[in-house]
Amino acid sequence: MHGLEVEYYDKINFVYLDIDNPDNGTFKKELGFRYQPQLLLLDGDGEILYQWIGPIPREEFVAAFEDVLSQ
Repeated sequence: MHGLEVEYYDKINFVYLDIDNPDNGTFKKELGFRYQPQLLLLDGDGEILYQWIGPIPREEFVAAFEDVLSQ
């Protein structure tokens, strides 16, 4: 993910949530955390556009990013 963050740094804001931090319990619940790794692509209003659980190929992220950025 960090490589994609470098590639898309000027187009997508990457935010990482520490699931082990008890202060993040509210966020985990709101986002429906189920399994690590769990990655979400949200719009500017916080709506989930894409969600991935488990290991995902880089190409799948790129396709989703490009889909959202082209809209």
